[in-house]
Amino acid sequence: MEVIYSLIPGMMFFGVILVVVLIFSVKKGQYEDMEGSGNRILMDDDEDMMPHPTKRPDADKKTIE
Repeated sequence: MEVIYSLIPGMMFFGVILVVVLIFSVKKGQYEDMEGSGNRILMDDDEDMMPHPTKRPDADKKTIE
């Protein structure tokens, strides 16, 4: 029973800290664009980073074997 006398103030302090962090993150704009990251991952913009296949000079010649 004596441990509850230290747990209640500790949890109240922890709760106040979490509320302060929440208010700070809302003021900084953390929750402004909730769907942007989810849509950004679906966009295929990495085609510029992929190397284009080059045509070999001997690819035009047909070999008959």
